[in-house]
Amino acid sequence: MFALFGAFPLVYTAWVSLRAWDLTGDAGFVGLRNYSRLVGDPDFWNAMGNTLGLFVLSTVPQLCFALVIAGLLNRPIRALMMFRLGVLAPIVTSVAAVAIVFGQLYGRDTGLVNGLLGLVDIGPIDWQASKASSWVAVASMVNWRWTGYNALIYLAAIQSIPRDLYEAAQIDGAGAIRQFRAITVPLIRPALIFTVVMSTIGGMQLFTEPLLFGQGDISGGSLRQFQTIAMYMFEQSFQNFDYGYGSAIAWAIFLLTVLAGVANALIARRWRGGSTQ
Repeated sequence: MFALFGAFPLVYTAWVSLRAWDLTGDAGFVGLRNYSRLVGDPDFWNAMGNTLGLFVLSTVPQLCFALVIAGLLNRPIRALMMFRLGVLAPIVTSVAAVAIVFGQLYGRDTGLVNGLLGLVDIGPIDWQASKASSWVAVASMVNWRWTGYNALIYLAAIQSIPRDLYEAAQIDGAGAIRQFRAITVPLIRPALIFTVVMSTIGGMQLFTEPLLFGQGDISGGSLRQFQTIAMYMFEQSFQNFDYGYGSAIAWAIFLLTVLAGVANALIARRWRGGSTQ
């Protein structure tokens, strides 16, 4: 299964990236010409900057909120099952429905967000017009969809912690915040590492949310202000039909994801080493 759906597409994409392949067919081997073109392509670097910016705005708040929500859901509160089901709602909601709702929320003239900003004397914002505003809007979509998913992972990890540790901490006079920092966070470290790695992979391949935010505009706005690398790869491959160059971009995404994964692994290893000393 891995050879069929993992290794073969990866190797075949690498082979195509070394060729001049367009709608008319394979024009032959060109070596690293597609990659050298990639290095000097300002649109590619713009897409990479957008991808990294959206990754930071969506991943960091998402995981922080998920950790807080998991801590709250682990406490004895009324209608606990309802809250847990509510956390699941964004995950099972159709992506198209999410795009319609957020498109209405961030509408320039009649959007709810601009309406709320008007209450504090802030003028209407064209959320698609600039990098900063479009990044915030797209990141809010990603955060809304995936915070609950990560919260459930954290909740499962928290519930595996022996209650004796919390009882001992209470006897020693540790409050809820102190228990959370000294017991909960260190003991759910594997879950934290897992969610960071998965969020990194998802962030590097971000495609659906910015595409729907732009109402299907694969260029990510008039100035490419929120076009990600995945969108740029799709544009070159299936709109410009430059399959060789699109495959080179796909391999750039793969290498970027691998580098991010290795960085996460090194940080996690250092974290584990520091905690054992």
